[in-house]
Amino acid sequence: MPLPWDFRPIEGERVRLELLRAEDFDALYAIQSDPEVCRYLLYEPRTPERVHEVLERDSAATRLEDPDDFVQPAIRDSSGRLIGTMYFKLASVDDRSAEIGWLLDPRFMGRGFAREAAALLLDLAFGELGLHRVYAELDPRNGASVALCERLGMRHEAHFREHMWFKGDWADTGIYAILEHEWPR
Repeated sequence: MPLPWDFRPIEGERVRLELLRAEDFDALYAIQSDPEVCRYLLYEPRTPERVHEVLERDSAATRLEDPDDFVQPAIRDSSGRLIGTMYFKLASVDDRSAEIGWLLDPRFMGRGFAREAAALLLDLAFGELGLHRVYAELDPRNGASVALCERLGMRHEAHFREHMWFKGDWADTGIYAILEHEWPR
């Protein structure tokens, strides 16, 4: 696996993955403060102060080298507007595995932007990075994320019942994954 890997923009047909920038604050705050967006996320709607902290942290995450290193690039449409973010965390160097996730502005859902952005990262994972397995851990009630996993060819591997205490109640966790030889290049 060719590590370390330093982030560089990734171009798709309709989206571009780039590092987050300070000027993304308003769009990022609109997404991360929306109660409906946060419904299935591990956090409650974020305050402006918390979004500033997250933006600073995530824009500085530019290198994959060790387990738990992550990048959280902006998903930009053809005009350069921030429409969401991706999450890609190196889970294990020895096992060549990573975790993937996504967050999309609701105004842009249902148009294939998240699928294209995720496919760009899967191409990177199974191509340049030489990973063996990429997985998504999600709330199985999140039908949009489940459907995206399935459209990407990810297999439903696990369903953990009442796996975590989540926003005042027990919640299940779903695991979807894809292997390098399953990803169509």
